[in-house]
Amino acid sequence: MEEEKKEYSEETEETETEKEVSTDPEEKTPDAAEAAEEDPEDTGDTKEKKKKKEKKDKRDERIEELEDKVKRQLAEFENFRNRSEKEKASMYELGARSVIEKILPVIDNFERGLAAIPEEEKDSPVATGMQMIYKQLTTELENIGVKPIEAIGAEFDPNYHNAVMQTESDEFESGTVAQELQKGYLYHDTVIRHSMVAVVQ
Repeated sequence: MEEEKKEYSEETEETETEKEVSTDPEEKTPDAAEAAEEDPEDTGDTKEKKKKKEKKDKRDERIEELEDKVKRQLAEFENFRNRSEKEKASMYELGARSVIEKILPVIDNFERGLAAIPEEEKDSPVATGMQMIYKQLTTELENIGVKPIEAIGAEFDPNYHNAVMQTESDEFESGTVAQELQKGYLYHDTVIRHSMVAVVQ
């Protein structure tokens, strides 16, 4: 009986020892332990890589969006500047043309006044003063691009001449301007006022 009890106790101890070994949660097989250690790390790295990639993609998209916005704004600004310059130039041209059109009758009156001065009075102080003012006016007009249209002796051109009458002439051929009744002017190659002329028949 005693031997049987000893054998039974030994078997019980072995079984308990096996249970203790098998039920230990910390003890695992080498393969399982390696898998447990590798899988979480791989998963974490993959997640981090994905997050970094997503952040990079969003950042690149944002950069492209901002670059496109800047390019559009620069293009709009360039168009606005060009349009403003054109409008400014147009306003300047219109303003200059308006002023020149108002000055031309003054020039006409100076020319008529100088033509009416008798020959013996052309050296008088009044005549000299008128000639100086007339010369100053015409010089300033030339400086801003105003010049008279050539008329007498030139072939009639409706783009520059306004024929108000026909005349006979032994000096000029038919279709040629023989007389200028009112001087015409150009402003930067644009007609401000047509020459009023008489054309040979």
